[in-house]
Amino acid sequence: MTANSLAPPSHTSDPNMSGRHVYHDFDEFYAANAGPITAQIFAYVGDLAEAEDLTADAFCRALTRWDAISVYDNPATWVRRVAWNLATSRLRRATVLRRVLSRHRIPHIEGPRPDLIDLEQALAELRPRLRKAIILHYLADMTTPEIAEQEAVAEATVRSWLTRGRAALADRLHLDDRKDYR
Repeated sequence: MTANSLAPPSHTSDPNMSGRHVYHDFDEFYAANAGPITAQIFAYVGDLAEAEDLTADAFCRALTRWDAISVYDNPATWVRRVAWNLATSRLRRATVLRRVLSRHRIPHIEGPRPDLIDLEQALAELRPRLRKAIILHYLADMTTPEIAEQEAVAEATVRSWLTRGRAALADRLHLDDRKDYR
């Protein structure tokens, strides 16, 4: 059995041109070579869909250059090389992407404790002025005079907001009266 007897039947070998594969048109060339080239690329990349995409891309490039490629001794070699190069480039990009992502992974952060979720919900239910006074006082560590100046109100108003805000939070969080929540 010779190499020519193993050639796909959809093309012919010209006896005057040693080993040259002659295809009558691109469709015949594609039909004869798409399957084998896809199988080879699949073996390389390990993903059939990706191998099909890479092979299709290589054949698209061959189609745009078909006048020049069709005179090669074996145009399938050109398409196979292009598909192989595309696969190699894609594998390299994937490797680089994995390295970048592994360096930039967000560390695992514990979720909020249930009591913090309750506090957030209770704060969200307060009237806006009371909520703002509580947040500025307890989270921003602002004094009553600082809050009064920022909000352009009297200090007594801020003290009133804080008192009503603490009482509303205590009620919503079902805090025992014995706890000091100031």
